[in-house]
Amino acid sequence: MQHSAVTEVSIDMNGMTLPAAYPFTLWSALLQHAPGLGESAAVGIVPFRLSSSEGKLLLTKRTKLVIRLPEELTDIIASLPGKVLEIDGHRVELGGSHLRPLQPYPTLHAPLVTGCADEITFMREIRTSLDAMGIGANLICGRRSTLKNDKYEIGGFSLVVHDLKPEESLHLQSSGLGNAKCYGCGVFLPYKAISSLE
Repeated sequence: MQHSAVTEVSIDMNGMTLPAAYPFTLWSALLQHAPGLGESAAVGIVPFRLSSSEGKLLLTKRTKLVIRLPEELTDIIASLPGKVLEIDGHRVELGGSHLRPLQPYPTLHAPLVTGCADEITFMREIRTSLDAMGIGANLICGRRSTLKNDKYEIGGFSLVVHDLKPEESLHLQSSGLGNAKCYGCGVFLPYKAISSLE
């Protein structure tokens, strides 16, 4: 099973809040400072796991901006530390960064994978994609959701892929599924329990 060498860059963040529909303006702000990120569809932003209050997402001191990208593009990140991102009126300053290689996990979860609005068709398409990647793991489809602001709307389902072999896990994390990885869609994270999905 062959997949391109992909790594993660973890960047410190100093800020208070993000807008609920942050993925669109976060990506635009990143491209202002590191336009090279937009040259590869393989670049993905790892979705934040944040609590919300009054329609805003709350950042903590431990919150990191994690960018998943081909190893040959990591030099692009060098320009980001110290930059201030303006994200719909929310200011976030980026701090130091470090590389961290992907680790294999037997169960992975993506909060939103883009695809057909019909769940049966969606799952059939996902199965076809995974088969083409040589991944024979099991699937659990979660709720349908949309990511939207006043200009864009992206729909899909949350998805858990479990019983992954180590090489399959690394392949899925490296490649992702569906479109819009720059907005965090189809980017897979380790998931410890599958019993709380339904």
